[in-house]
Amino acid sequence: MAAHTSGAVGENWHQFAAVATARHCKRAFLDRPVPREVLERILTVAAHAPSTRNIQPWRVAVVTGAAREALGRRLRAEFDRGVPPHPDYANLPAGLDEATRDRAAAFGAGLLGAMGIARDDAAGRRTHLRANLDFHGAPATLVFHLPADAAPGTFLELGFFLQSTMLGLVACGLGGCPQYSVAGYPDVLRDALGLAGRLIVCGLATGYPDPAASVNAYVPERAALPEYVTWHDQPPTC
Repeated sequence: MAAHTSGAVGENWHQFAAVATARHCKRAFLDRPVPREVLERILTVAAHAPSTRNIQPWRVAVVTGAAREALGRRLRAEFDRGVPPHPDYANLPAGLDEATRDRAAAFGAGLLGAMGIARDDAAGRRTHLRANLDFHGAPATLVFHLPADAAPGTFLELGFFLQSTMLGLVACGLGGCPQYSVAGYPDVLRDALGLAGRLIVCGLATGYPDPAASVNAYVPERAALPEYVTWHDQPPTC
């Protein structure tokens, strides 16, 4: 048996890297339904995500067809009536460091630019926000939810499941966009999808990406490795 060379990169790594680096949010989709069997395959594999004591707390509602259209109409009606978003949990901490704020600002400017929306175009920005509630036109949306009394750690486990799902989409030629915006109207989701007593975490717009859409070509810059990794190979000094 041949010995493995330390640090050698095999074909499995190249396949993983190709899928992981290809995963970026898609916000324009082809008018093409996603076969149920494809989503079943992806979600079955995603459920191998790690889970403390194997409790597997994640749950997901898959919404397509007429149900998806009706849900989008209800969400947009709330938006049009001026109902402010009231998600079940806060998405970001109150205070962000300068580097994080800069990345967020650069992302906002880059995304709007890719859609041809000027910074001072209030109507265009509102149209973009409203489009979130139509799942960016995706033919399917996945709504991820937890028990109403979910402990903080279960959010981490659902995050593992969500990331595995998104990588599975890429591996099957699909794209997705996780949507905290949809979670801004949790009562609508609970009522429409029979999720009484559940905590709405996010939606995931899902479909075949439109390769001609400029917004799908926008890829935000990622932080360099030294910005988020520290190495500790020596004992601390006294």
